[in-house]
Amino acid sequence: MMFSLWAPRARRVELVTGEERIALERAAEGHWQVELAHERVRSGYRFSLDGGPPLPDPRSRWQPSGVHGPSQIIDPAPLRRYQRPGFRAAPLRDAVIYELHIGTYTPEGTYAAAEQRLAHLLELGVTHLELMPVATFPGRRGWGYDGVDLCAPLPAYGTPEELAHFIDCCHEKGLGVLLDVVYNHLGPDGNYLASYGPYFTDRYRTPWGEAINYDGAQSDEVRRFIIDNALMWLNDYGFDGLRLDAVHAIFCFEESLHILEQLALEVRELGTKLDREFVLIAESDLNDPRLVQSPARGGFGLQAHWADDFHHALHGFFTGERTGYYADFQGLADIATALKEGYVYQGQYSAFRQRRHGRVPKGVAPDQLVVFSQNHDQIGNRARGERLSMLLEVPQLKAIAALTLLAPFVPLLFQGEEWGAGTPFLYFTDHQDPDLGRRVAQGRAAEFASFSWAGEVPDPQSEDTFARSRLDWSELARAPHAELLDWYQRLIRLRRTKSDRYGRGRAKVQHDAARRWLRLQHGGLLASFNLAERPQRIALPAGSWELALASTPGDTGSEEQTPAHGTRIYKRPATDTALPASPETIQ
Repeated sequence: MMFSLWAPRARRVELVTGEERIALERAAEGHWQVELAHERVRSGYRFSLDGGPPLPDPRSRWQPSGVHGPSQIIDPAPLRRYQRPGFRAAPLRDAVIYELHIGTYTPEGTYAAAEQRLAHLLELGVTHLELMPVATFPGRRGWGYDGVDLCAPLPAYGTPEELAHFIDCCHEKGLGVLLDVVYNHLGPDGNYLASYGPYFTDRYRTPWGEAINYDGAQSDEVRRFIIDNALMWLNDYGFDGLRLDAVHAIFCFEESLHILEQLALEVRELGTKLDREFVLIAESDLNDPRLVQSPARGGFGLQAHWADDFHHALHGFFTGERTGYYADFQGLADIATALKEGYVYQGQYSAFRQRRHGRVPKGVAPDQLVVFSQNHDQIGNRARGERLSMLLEVPQLKAIAALTLLAPFVPLLFQGEEWGAGTPFLYFTDHQDPDLGRRVAQGRAAEFASFSWAGEVPDPQSEDTFARSRLDWSELARAPHAELLDWYQRLIRLRRTKSDRYGRGRAKVQHDAARRWLRLQHGGLLASFNLAERPQRIALPAGSWELALASTPGDTGSEEQTPAHGTRIYKRPATDTALPASPETIQ
């Protein structure tokens, strides 16, 4: 088999296995290569540059001994045998995404254990799982955003074959699987890329460390490395798409073809070759419609992006928090704007940022925006990792669930949200370098100073911090968790009844900030929210409506009084005449 390495600055490269050192031959454009029988590297291998210490392969597919250990050969052919020809995940317009962290989803924290919980997800009604990053990072526990071996699944979760088997099990049950990938930075511990070549640049800086070199000298090979990684997860493991972490920290200003546009192009080409449809979903706080616009319109051609304003408006209104970025969101009017427009900030001044923020979402379709009331960031980036279920009462949780699941956008749930989990989701790490661990803890405290959380951040390195973040599945047998789960299941079933005959584009939203009520009408469903402390009458719009679901036990939907903090969902009668469809884009 052929071993190849890009190391343009090296004068000599050796492959090290056991006591043997084998010289690689220089090839074109900074590449080195050697052909060896598989038996000679069965125990693992590393590379030595100019006689230096042996380092793992930057493209290693398997690091069973961790980020500093030898690399192992993985044949992708057995992984591909798990894939099901003809499988198609639900399109984004019909999707309900469920974000899942393999290490805390079950007590065992493995792919195999997560397989045993797929029945729960099917009963809930989700269509896609979104795995938090699985690329190998230091230690055995972490969120995954400090990964350093981007092509190697974390051994603590299971083997590469077990990952492929997990995805196959999901596909067998009709569930699509997305993977969260981090292409804006790498973690500090075990990050050897800079030893091999100019993978990083000092012209830009991310909040988490060195920026990746996407537009400087010798950046072509860096781009190839990242795009090959994305294609590997889709082609070899069978993922149905990728969630791209924090693309606002991907800097590519001096290259005519942006790395995101190139990635979208090559993923489309792979989909055509395999007769599959892949999705790329960006995390971005820029409120920039160019992420999802076509290249012909000056965009990057991604399928969707996260819309943070929706979360911020909901969270600020229901919790009353006004620190940090919540200071930009003033109440019910912002929730109404988010429901109608997707973006709240469309170029106006942001007090938190002290500058203008966002653009008008012209031409953005509702299924190009992913919305949520909770996710790993918005829970875990709190000092105590509180979920909304630890901050609010059941009626408010039911209202938030209905706003998220019945909005015109693509909803995302975070693991345990559906039953109001009582366990936190904290930030946890397992850095083997104690000094790095201390610096990470200090950095977390400083980062949250604007939220008045300084000095209250649990030690990320403590194993107890990780253990406390595991879901407690026994909660489902206790009140009020079963009640909340039933509410989520019913909402998702109602979401599936949304009809094109009533329009699935822009939502109709009315609200009264003084009286604290809101109505959301979309796809033949009408959600009415009394967000006040007292019962009040909320009139229904013209037309025929029948009550489909109410959050308060015994509520019959009488138009006279909606209970305090009550949520009602109505639907059109089956005999109702279709109304003209509304536009398919937000504006």
